[in-house]
Amino acid sequence: MRDVESGLGIDYYGLAEDLTDAEREVWLTLRRFVDTEVVPVASGYWERAEFPFELVKKYAGLGVVGDGLEGPGIPAFSATAAGLITMELNRGDGSFATFIGVQAGLAMRSIAFCGSEEQKERWLPAMSRLEAVGAFALTEPDHGSDSVALATTARRDGDSYVLDGAKRWIGNGTICDVCVVWARGEDGQVQGFLVEKGTPGYEATVIEGKGSLRAVWNADIELRGCRVPAENKLPGARTFKDTGRVLSATRAGIAWAALGHATAAYECALSYAMQRRQFGKPIASFQLVQEKLVHMLAEVTAMQLFCVRTARLAEQGRLTDTMASLAKMNATRKARQVLAMARDLMGGNGILLEHRVMRHMADIEALHTYEGTESIQTLIIGKQLTGIGAFA
Repeated sequence: MRDVESGLGIDYYGLAEDLTDAEREVWLTLRRFVDTEVVPVASGYWERAEFPFELVKKYAGLGVVGDGLEGPGIPAFSATAAGLITMELNRGDGSFATFIGVQAGLAMRSIAFCGSEEQKERWLPAMSRLEAVGAFALTEPDHGSDSVALATTARRDGDSYVLDGAKRWIGNGTICDVCVVWARGEDGQVQGFLVEKGTPGYEATVIEGKGSLRAVWNADIELRGCRVPAENKLPGARTFKDTGRVLSATRAGIAWAALGHATAAYECALSYAMQRRQFGKPIASFQLVQEKLVHMLAEVTAMQLFCVRTARLAEQGRLTDTMASLAKMNATRKARQVLAMARDLMGGNGILLEHRVMRHMADIEALHTYEGTESIQTLIIGKQLTGIGAFA
């Protein structure tokens, strides 16, 4: 297979040939980093539910944090290159990839899309260097899929805004230097605010007992009379449509993330099948095992084509919200199937963390839900197809 020669992993249809030199280089750089730095330590961090701070320092040295955004201090990458980065990080570890996704895809994107020039200059270069950590606080205990109905409030008080409410499932919420908090203003519209580390009234606690993405710390956040300076309000965040712009832009990235998990499953399953011997020969010699491997390859390759086309549409300014929803919905569904097949192929050994598949199998469950569940994405697409809203 040509992927063995290129060193770029599974590339059965030669997609690397259609990439630019810069895109191929970033792909190869990330693949090497994941294989040498992430994979050897990921399962240990995952099992201990311990955040991999050491990886943050090492990853910062690559100079690739930015998710294809434009802004001061952000490296210039195409949407395709950004997708390849996301794919490779998730091939290594969903927890660390989610940390980067929150950092760049959500927090930095909120500032890049909705922030003032002063806010961009202050935060984006430091966040791109991972010298400052960001969080994105939208979801609430009682508002997940219906986040448009969020109950957190913001009221003007002199030269400050006072935030009150609660947030849940906030990645990086306990370790961030700045948290983008979405709240309902006195005009009833959803607005965005930059809450800096150490602000009184902001209290974040780690959610424990997770069975997925265990090494990234999600937080419950309480906002009690949290006072932020008026200049910390995002001037471009005036309604929930502005919040939606951020979410829509990151949704296609979840398709790339799911592809990363599926890629890991196939690579691990193929390697295992070649090495594992039963009845005196490698299990790869059995028809049922080969059928599983071929089916997995077909799904991974189809996901690659889906993702690359989605990225190219984004680069041309032609990617719609529903296109992104379809990519996310399909990729997470297919990745779950590929991972289940890999787990089955490995038999009893498939549940051991040393073989990686079980960790990815657990982590894909979070991707299947966040950034909009499969059901919500389906209804969004269904409304676009039929013109009939089926939301309850």
